[in-house]
Amino acid sequence: HKPTYENMRKSLEAMKAHCLNNGVTDISMPRIGCGLDRLDWNKVSAMLGEVFEDTDIKITVYSL
Repeated sequence: HKPTYENMRKSLEAMKAHCLNNGVTDISMPRIGCGLDRLDWNKVSAMLGEVFEDTDIKITVYSL
């Protein structure tokens, strides 16, 4: 099934909790959900910023 913005946010919240609980300080990822899954990168990027704004976790996003 294709992701929705709602379950993308839930996944990002779970990732944030995992990072905080396990001392993860840096995340590197592609533009998740925006290739074959067809989510809009501007919306996903804003969501990443909102979810991780109150942390010191550094997020690096790679694109081809």
